Amino acid sequence: MSATWAKAPDFADQPARRAEVRAQTVVDRQRYLEDGLTPLRCQACQSQVRVRKSSTHQTSVQWTGNPAERCPVFAELSASGHGPGRPDSCPNLERTIAWAVDEGVLEIPD
Repeated sequence: MSATWAKAPDFADQPARRAEVRAQTVVDRQRYLEDGLTPLRCQACQSQVRVRKSSTHQTSVQWTGNPAERCPVFAELSASGHGPGRPDSCPNLERTIAWAVDEGVLEIPD
């Protein structure tokens, strides 16, 4: 028998607990990947993203497609060999997000 590794127990012998964990996973997925995200278009290239501000210093951005196919800044970086996530954002998109905060389109929780 080969050893296996898991980040967390699977609770195979505890069906009720397993169901609770699965239900909480659905809630967590919704909370972190969906809730509070506001659709926003970059003012420079019109790329559509979804944005959440969790604090003045923390911003979550979800692209609705491949950034290199939608944003000229990411397209240029991709063409020059930079991988995904380098840089973390586009300066034009950052300005759009700052504008959205200033205009009240995006809210920062207290």
